[in-house]
Amino acid sequence: MRIWKYGDDINTDMLFPGKYTYSCSKPDEIKPHLLEDLDPEFAANVQPGDIILTGKNFGCGSSREQPVVGLKAVGIQAIVARGFARIFFRSAINQGLLLIECPEAVDAYRENDEVTLHADRGEIRIGNTVYRFPRLPGEILAIRDSGGLLPHTRTMLRRRKGDAQ
Repeated sequence: MRIWKYGDDINTDMLFPGKYTYSCSKPDEIKPHLLEDLDPEFAANVQPGDIILTGKNFGCGSSREQPVVGLKAVGIQAIVARGFARIFFRSAINQGLLLIECPEAVDAYRENDEVTLHADRGEIRIGNTVYRFPRLPGEILAIRDSGGLLPHTRTMLRRRKGDAQ
């Protein structure tokens, strides 16, 4: 697992350049362009299970889904931030991308620190220190575990249909 650390006000154009908005919609088309203007090494080196640590207002800007779709598709385990733009936060829930607000953990992290995340317990360990954040609601974790809001909704509807029979 690798940690990618960025600053404040990372907008959606930095996450996925707007010039590709109408030509890239599928995850495999989006992946090569993730963070290309912010961190040219990201798309080539990101691995499933990596974590992004970032400042305040992460995901500000337009409401395009490509940044979230792309980050989920490359396997980002979670984004831990000082704070998120609301529209990005909602899009991430819809796609099943885990977002955590824990400013203390972001501030504490130093390059090469070991990081362990336990979202279900509301804990992130940086080095030898555990930082706590509000435990995420079970429904948010269920949406993430299902792969996003649409797969979760489909599963819930199938269960209800099965219970009704």
